[in-house]
Formats: sequence, structure tokens, C-alpha cells
Amino acid sequence: MYDLIPGLATGTEMVLLFFILLALRVPVAFSLGLSAIYAMWQMGFGLDLVGDLIAAGITKFSLLAIPFFILAGTLLGTLGIAERMIRFFRVLIGSVPGGMGLVGTVVCLFWGAVSGSGPASVAAIGPMIIKGMEEDGYPRAYSAGLVCTGAALSIVIPPSIGLVIYGVIAETSISSLFLAAILPGIFMGVMMLLTLPFAKAKAKGTATAARLEELSPMPYAGNGYLRRLFLAFKDSFWGLMTPVVILGGIYSGMFTPTEAALVATVYALLVGGLAYGTLTLKGLYAALSNAAASSAMVMLVVAYASLFGWVVSVEDLVGSYSGALLGLSENEGVILFVIMVILLIAGMFMDAVTVMFICLPIFLPVARELEWNLVWFGVLAMVNLAIGLITPPVGINLYVAAHVARLPIERIAKGTLPFLLVCLVGLAVIAAFPALSLLGADSP
Repeated sequence: MYDLIPGLATGTEMVLLFFILLALRVPVAFSLGLSAIYAMWQMGFGLDLVGDLIAAGITKFSLLAIPFFILAGTLLGTLGIAERMIRFFRVLIGSVPGGMGLVGTVVCLFWGAVSGSGPASVAAIGPMIIKGMEEDGYPRAYSAGLVCTGAALSIVIPPSIGLVIYGVIAETSISSLFLAAILPGIFMGVMMLLTLPFAKAKAKGTATAARLEELSPMPYAGNGYLRRLFLAFKDSFWGLMTPVVILGGIYSGMFTPTEAALVATVYALLVGGLAYGTLTLKGLYAALSNAAASSAMVMLVVAYASLFGWVVSVEDLVGSYSGALLGLSENEGVILFVIMVILLIAGMFMDAVTVMFICLPIFLPVARELEWNLVWFGVLAMVNLAIGLITPPVGINLYVAAHVARLPIERIAKGTLPFLLVCLVGLAVIAAFPALSLLGADSP
């Protein structure tokens, strides 16, 4: 056989070829598939094995949660729920100076418990939050950066598609991962709030309750604060109940995380069709089309990543690379630091799903060898990958926000810098204090 680079093991050649294809702007899924097929050809395996391996990689019950959570988030984003939620939190916070920054952060975190997908969250709630924050005196780029970062935390805050995939790869309880990610997700949101006093919101743009209602008109004028709050809560009640239904059902044992995805979809249809009357055939078709396209992209990466992972396993790259990591130092902190740096750099160039399928098979044996809690490690990895969603050159949230905010990608990236800094601090805190993310953990 012809070696791409003489003297290198086939598995290492495959990894190098993958990065070469990425540099040539070949889509991630096809870069994974082509490099894996090349390696199989080099090792003498018949290509008729490819289909079986791909089928085996995606026929996992837990992975059914991905398309249904995406569909549920898409439906909820098109049924007026996001607008109702933003309206409620605006009235709740009232005339707090710079209140739309707080509203934007809270809504992003809340929507993360509804959507589970960062880019979908930016598209669903970004336009309203960015407009409201700009009216409240915040720079447009900063507002877009806040939405980018808050939406990125969707892969941390349950129900998270990223945690579902991690649970499948690590063979760890997805329910425990969901429960353990709640506090770290909230903590990261609090870290975001630390940037608000430095955003230089204009004094003349300070929000008032009446002004907030002008930004999102509702028949609340002339009512006192409690009356306005009651009306806003009543209007948004079924939307606010979404994470309660999803997470409450999981933690009470009524259904599994995979079944919760289907429950979320049915609930979204019921809310849109019966509670709000916003569900139309045209809207349903658009939601199904968008969700199918998003699910296809994710599952295509999962399919080819499983093929890539099979070659990694056969070539024992896991053993050699994880052994090299363990040989770096006897200090666990140093090894964890190296893993986190690798994940951060990988997240700058690849989407979270790809990073997980490539890196986790190498890092998980190290975590097991060092007896790290796999639930804590999973939450830590998700926070790390969330940061990757807002880092150039491939931070996908940046591109979605650039489209939504109608700003150049460079300005969006600059607007995320304050959030990037506080997120890195938050990552360090979660790494240093595992107890923060061990709520409900039941496996080592």
C-alpha cells in the first residue's frame, strides 16, 4: 500500500489527513469519513465493512434524543414562546438600570433548558435580545456577544445534546450528567453577569418598565407592577413550564432522557396548537424542515465519527496517545491542564460533536486511570466545548450571530472577548472544585 507519509503509523496518517482535509475546507463529516476510509484501505479492510460500521455507530437508543430535542427546540422557537419568555423577564426585572443585559442572560440560560443547541438558541432568541439590549444602551457587538455566549451554554445546561453524546461515548448515566450540569451552568451565567457593569450602557438608554413594554408591546400599560407581572406570567406560563416538564420528568423517573426528547416535542405541539394557537401547517412544515436539516448534519458527523473511532480503536491510538498523556507528568493537575488546552484548541477549529468523538476516546481512559469522576469530567468537557462555540475561526455561534445582528464576524468576535475571559475563569473554578458539578453523580 502507498503511505501518505512514510514511516508513520496508519492511524496517525489518518489523523493528519483529517486535519489536511479540514484545512482544505472539506466539510467535517466528509473529512472524518474520507480519512477513515483511507486508513481502512491501508490496513487491508474491505470497504464493504464501512456501511456496517456506520450503521452500528448510529443505531444507539440514546442517540434518538438528538433529533427530537432539536425538533422540540425548533418548534418552541417558532411558536412565540421565546417572545413571551423575554416579555415576562422584562416585566419581572422592571426598571433595573441596564436591565436588558440581565434579561438577556437569564433568557439565554432559560432557553438552554429548552433548546439544548447553541446555534438554534442564537437564531431563536438572538434578534429580540440584541434589539432590546441595543435599545437599552448596550453596544450591538456586545449584545451579540452575550447572546453567543449564553446560547453556547445550551450544551452545558440540560437537556444538552452534548451531554447525551458524552453519555453514549463514556457509557455514563445521562440523567446524572443532566443533574450535575445544573449548578455549573448557572455559575457560568453568573460569571457572564460580571461583564455587565463594564459594558458602558448609555445612561439615557436605561430601561424603564414602560419602555420595555414599548419594545415588546403588550396590553400591560396602566397596570401596577404586580398586575403587569401577573399578566406576563399568565401569558408565558406554558413556555416557562417547558424545562419543568422535561427535567422534572427525567429526575422523577417518569421517563428517560431519550424519552424526554419525544415528550418535549409532543409538549411543544400541544402548547403551540392548544395553549397559544400559533401552530400552523406552514409553521410545522418549516420547523420539521429546519430540524431535519440540523439533525442530518449532526447525525452525519456522528456516523462518520464512529467510523473514524473504529479505526482509532483498531490501531490502538487510544492506548498510545493516552499513554503519552499519562507519561507527561505524575501531577494530575498538569495532565488535566493539558487535556483542557487540547479541548480548547480543538474547539477553535471543530464543532463540539466532532471534538468529542475524536478526543474523548483518548481522554476517557486517562480519566479512568486517574480515577476521575466521569460525570464531573463530562461537565468540565462541556463547559470547555461551549467556549469553543464562541472562539474563531470556526465558532459556529459567531456566524449565526453575525447573520442575526448583521455585523461582520470580526466585530462579533470582539464583542465576545469579555465573555471569553470570564468563561475561562469559570472553567478554571469548575476544574478546581469538582463538588460544584457532582450533584447527583452516581458513578466514578
